[in-house]
Amino acid sequence: MNSPKEMTFLDHLEELRWHLIRATLSIVILGSVAFLLKGFIFDYILFGPKKTDFITYQWFCQISQTLGQGNSFCITEMPFRIQSRTLAGQFSAHLWTSILAGFIVGFPYVLYEFWRFISPGLHINERKNARGFIFVASFLFFLGVLFGYYIVTPLSINFLGNYSVSEEVFNDFDLSSYIGMLRASVLASGLIFELPILIYFFTKIGLITPAFLRKNRKFALVIVLSLSAIITPPDIASQIIVSIPVLILYEVSIWISKWVYRRQQKEMSTAVQKD
Repeated sequence: MNSPKEMTFLDHLEELRWHLIRATLSIVILGSVAFLLKGFIFDYILFGPKKTDFITYQWFCQISQTLGQGNSFCITEMPFRIQSRTLAGQFSAHLWTSILAGFIVGFPYVLYEFWRFISPGLHINERKNARGFIFVASFLFFLGVLFGYYIVTPLSINFLGNYSVSEEVFNDFDLSSYIGMLRASVLASGLIFELPILIYFFTKIGLITPAFLRKNRKFALVIVLSLSAIITPPDIASQIIVSIPVLILYEVSIWISKWVYRRQQKEMSTAVQKD
């Protein structure tokens, strides 16, 4: 194989095409496995947060009792039903849910293919410094997915499922609407938790600095609260619960940016001394 310097633009496109094909195949294969596990995925995973014995609701109930609030945060019922009102609604939900499951489970391999494409263009030192990229990025993504599933989704379902404008109206949610809400909560949380990785690379290429992040912390707070308002129901408690880990991630990102920036400054000063 030609070295990266010898490869033409079309060679790079061909290389990218095969990386995309392998990543897509991994999602299709894992999605096919998920397709066969229909009962487990729908009954236990997707519809888990609509059951009153879901573990998150038990945590909230225990916290409420510990704080002396009685059963104010205990969930006793979910007054809504889920139905499919289109002919192909259930099959479509089954198909796209399987693809989503394949993407989530196969995320580390998708990152691996992405890394294989960009790593030949990096210097040896850059490859060494980013050696744990796949592990860290996958860990943060899965952590965000779990946060979205166990925190954001139950908060949204509990609020919207119990919300009523009148006793004359009963909540009958469409299957696609329910799955869409869960999908948005999980994927949005997973991607938001990739913030430290983005900050690392943006600092490496000189787009941002730790001083910039510290200076604009108040603007970041507004953005975080806005994101929390988008992916959570419109109540203050839920938005605060979601905002806390995102703000922690932002502070961690400042520390990462500071570490990367110091290393770059040190390498530049070393190079100047050698010259």
